[in-house]
Amino acid sequence: MALGNHSTITQFLLLGLTTDPHIQSVLFVLFLDIYLLTIMGNLTMMLVIRADSHLHVPMYFFLSHLSFLDLCLSSVTVPKMLKDLLSEIKAISVRGCLAQGFSIFITAGTEGFLLSVMAYDRYAAICHPLLYGQMVRKQLCLQLVWGSWSLGFLNALINILPASNLDFCENHTISHYSCEIPSLFPLSCSDVSTNLLVLLCSTLLHGLGTLLPIISSYARIVSTILSISSTSGRSKAFSTCSSHLTAVSFFYGSGFLRYLMPTSASSLELIFSVQYSVVTPMVNPLIYSLKNKQVKAAMRRTLGKYLPCSSWKSKAKG
Repeated sequence: MALGNHSTITQFLLLGLTTDPHIQSVLFVLFLDIYLLTIMGNLTMMLVIRADSHLHVPMYFFLSHLSFLDLCLSSVTVPKMLKDLLSEIKAISVRGCLAQGFSIFITAGTEGFLLSVMAYDRYAAICHPLLYGQMVRKQLCLQLVWGSWSLGFLNALINILPASNLDFCENHTISHYSCEIPSLFPLSCSDVSTNLLVLLCSTLLHGLGTLLPIISSYARIVSTILSISSTSGRSKAFSTCSSHLTAVSFFYGSGFLRYLMPTSASSLELIFSVQYSVVTPMVNPLIYSLKNKQVKAAMRRTLGKYLPCSSWKSKAKG
């Protein structure tokens, strides 16, 4: 369609999660609490890992970067959503919308690659414990983290560049609380078939490129664990990767379903988005702190240094 046949859109209106002002007030309090917990949990995780020398190993090096990514992913969407829950007009500029969509892509995409890297780390630790130091060297850890960021950036760029060339018609209402790229396609006057194809292919490649290594790693991990004769040995080996398995289930169970399902502005679509971009960043530090004995012990030691509380110090000694 020619430019002269439709108006130039400079901003979008977000419908958010609901239009009921009473429910919006409740949701504001709920998501504010979630965001504060997300900030506190992930910052605490990063601080503890940095401060405690017992956690200066590859597994927790990757975990600190996961906490940073979760903090970024939540900060991309939640502050804007909180502001809109208190506003009558929930507007965002077209450039701001594309920037938010790009930020969601790069943080969520990088997290997918990082979860795959963490699966490799657990495979090396459980299946090849004697060679672990050689298989997961410090230089390799840095390369894997930077590689995850680079691939996440590339995945975001591949999707955002075609989206930035779209023309938008009179309909400028997004049936969502954030500017995820799939939500923009129904508003465009342009042919979005190429955009949809790029999104589908990149999501499938991203999914296969990250999920298959995770499945492969855990297939070998399970085989190794089952070959351990003692029950305590099997339990200890499984406990070292149970937190990661839980995090993977939360992220992949909602994130990829969101980008593979057709854009329909359904409640299920919103639930998937809230799950992977709001709830998962809050839950991940809780999963790793509650299910991991080393993290819990490190938290007691670290907090015992900074809090003048004898109970913390006594627990740290115990």
